[in-house]
Amino acid sequence: MIFALIMVIVLTITGLIWLFDIFIFSKKRAANAKEHILIEYSKSFFPVIFLVFFIRSFIAEPFKIPSGSMMPTLLAGDFILVNKFTYGIRVPILNHTMIEVGLPKRGDVFVFHYPPKPSIDYIKRVVGLPGDVIEYKSKTLFVNGKKMEQTFVDKYPYTMNEIHHIEAKEFKEALGDVNHSILIHDLPGDDFKFEVPKDHYLAFGDNRDNSADSRVWGFVPEHHLVGRAFFIWFNFSEFKRIGSIIR
Repeated sequence: MIFALIMVIVLTITGLIWLFDIFIFSKKRAANAKEHILIEYSKSFFPVIFLVFFIRSFIAEPFKIPSGSMMPTLLAGDFILVNKFTYGIRVPILNHTMIEVGLPKRGDVFVFHYPPKPSIDYIKRVVGLPGDVIEYKSKTLFVNGKKMEQTFVDKYPYTMNEIHHIEAKEFKEALGDVNHSILIHDLPGDDFKFEVPKDHYLAFGDNRDNSADSRVWGFVPEHHLVGRAFFIWFNFSEFKRIGSIIR
């Protein structure tokens, strides 16, 4: 959000300088006089900044995964692309919907403004839609009373913070029409029950025992939505992940 605000400011300044040059400065400038360096740079940068701003605001925006809360679907260090129009065309910065296109579906991996601090972007998976009753009992998810089946895949060892060696269990979870991987640890866990309010969503991390999500900070309001994650375009340490579709 802060980067988008900076882009809006720079775009506005360079655009105004360009317009002033077209309608005022150019008429007063002598025929062979050289343009002021600020005008020259503004005219060069404005189209580039506008194109980048348009793509990031309305088409796709890159993000870097900072933690392991979405393992094994996403790893820390993954660079991903987020579809910005799946959940509607939105006013930059204010995030109000201008044109309705669609809404999150159960199982989507989505990016949103972190409810306690909207200047930070978070990524989780949609497990609850508006009006749903969601229960999490004995590390199993129930949606409107229906159990989401889990199938054991294998043990999943990983390292956290390059120090702690952890072994989890990978399961395939059928979340509605979406089959995806989750991690479960041999740790005691709490049971939860939620009724998702109107225009809100319930979000869990795929690394179920190592994720600060809706179980900690609550629901995601509709006006905090950023977009749906769909593609891993780079990872410096695991090249085989490049080009992977996010499911």
